[in-house]
Amino acid sequence: MRRLFSILLSLALLLPGCAPAQEAQPEQSEPPAQSQEAPEPQPEPEPEPTVAHLMVAGDMMTHSNTVADAWVAEEGRYDFGHMLRDAAGQLACADYAVFNLETPLAGGPDYLGYPLFDGPDELAYDLKEAGFDLAATANNHSRDQGMDGLYRTLDVLDEAGLAHVGTYRSQEERDENHGIHVADVGGISVAFLNYTYGLNGFRLDDDERYAVNLFNLDYYTTLADPDYDLLAADLEAARALDTDLIAVIIHWGNEYFDQPNGHQTNLAQFLVAQGADLVLGGHPHVLEPYETITVEGWDGQQRQGFVAYSLGNFISGQLDLETKTTVILDLELTRQPDGAASVTGVRYTPYYMLHRSGAAVGDQEYLVDIHQAMADYEAGSSTLIDDRAYGQLQLALEHCHTILGAEDDRPSE
Repeated sequence: MRRLFSILLSLALLLPGCAPAQEAQPEQSEPPAQSQEAPEPQPEPEPEPTVAHLMVAGDMMTHSNTVADAWVAEEGRYDFGHMLRDAAGQLACADYAVFNLETPLAGGPDYLGYPLFDGPDELAYDLKEAGFDLAATANNHSRDQGMDGLYRTLDVLDEAGLAHVGTYRSQEERDENHGIHVADVGGISVAFLNYTYGLNGFRLDDDERYAVNLFNLDYYTTLADPDYDLLAADLEAARALDTDLIAVIIHWGNEYFDQPNGHQTNLAQFLVAQGADLVLGGHPHVLEPYETITVEGWDGQQRQGFVAYSLGNFISGQLDLETKTTVILDLELTRQPDGAASVTGVRYTPYYMLHRSGAAVGDQEYLVDIHQAMADYEAGSSTLIDDRAYGQLQLALEHCHTILGAEDDRPSE
C-alpha cells in the first residue's frame, strides 16, 4: 500500500498545474539598494565631413582617324571602348565625372572630322559606359551640323543616359534653372553651368539665341566683349539654388597656347566673384595651369575659387606631343558639418593619346595612363608600347610636370 501511494504521488507531480506550492516568501517593502551607480550618458559623436571626388576631362573630339579606328566592320557599328579603357579604370573611383563633348552627334552616316565635326552615336554610349556622367556641350563646334544637329545631339545624350549642360532645345529648357544642371556629387550638391566664347563664325537667329550659352556679346566677330549681365544673372540664379558648390565649365582662350591670356584670367576673377567655386576651362587643346584665386565677391566678402584654365584634349586625332598630352583631374570636394564646402585636394593622372599608325583598324588609337603604360613597358608586359612610344611617354610626362607641376601628379588608385 505504501508503494502504491508513492506511485500516485509521482504521477500527480507530472500533471500540469499539479506542482506542489512553493513556500511563501516574505514581502519586501523596498527594492534592495543598488550596488553600483548608473553609467554616465555617452556624448553624441561629432558629425563627420562629407568628402567626394569630382573628375574632370578635357575635349572629346572625333577627328577622322579617331572615327576610322572605332569602326567594327564585322558588326557594322562603331566602338570607342578600347580608346577609353585606361580612363574607365580611373573613372570607376569618381563620384561624378564630366567632359567637354566637342562634336555634334548629328546622325551621319558620313561622319566628319575637322572643321565640321559629326560623330557616331555610339560615342555617347561608350563615354557613359566608361564612367562619365555629364557632357558640357557649349563650345565652338556646337553648331557644326546646324540646329538639327545641335538638337539631335541632346536627344542622343538623353538616350545614352548622359546629363548635359550648355546647349538647349527650346527657350523653356534654357529658362529652367537658367540652364543650370544640378548634380549630386557623392552627397555634395553642385550646380554646373557651361559657356562658349563663340561658334566659329556661325550666328544664331534671334529666335534661337537660347540654344547655346555664349559668354561674348560679339561671339561671331571680335570675341572681345563679355556678356557680364548674362553671366551675373545666371550665377545669381545658381546661388539661389543653394547648392553646396557652383562649377562653371567654359570654352575660352587661345588654341595651342600653354598659358592663359588676360581675357581668361579677368573672366575667371569675375566668375569667382559672382559665386563660382570651380572654373573648368577648355578649347586650347593643350594643357594650361590651374590655380586657386582669391577675389572680392558680389557680397563684399573675400572668396576663393579653383580655376583650371585648360585640360587640353581628352580623345582626339591631333598629332603634336602637346595636343596628345592630357590629364584627368581629380578634385576632392569637402562639405564640413556646418555646411561650408570647398575644394580640399587636387591631383591629376597624366594620359597620352597614342597613335599606332601601322596597327590594324581597332588597335591604333589608345588613350593610355602614362604611368601604367611606362610601368608595363619596363616590366616587359606591354603589347602597346615600343621604344619609340616609351620615349614619347617620357616627354609627355615632362610636359605635364612643366605645365601643372609634379607635386599633384599621383597615379590613379
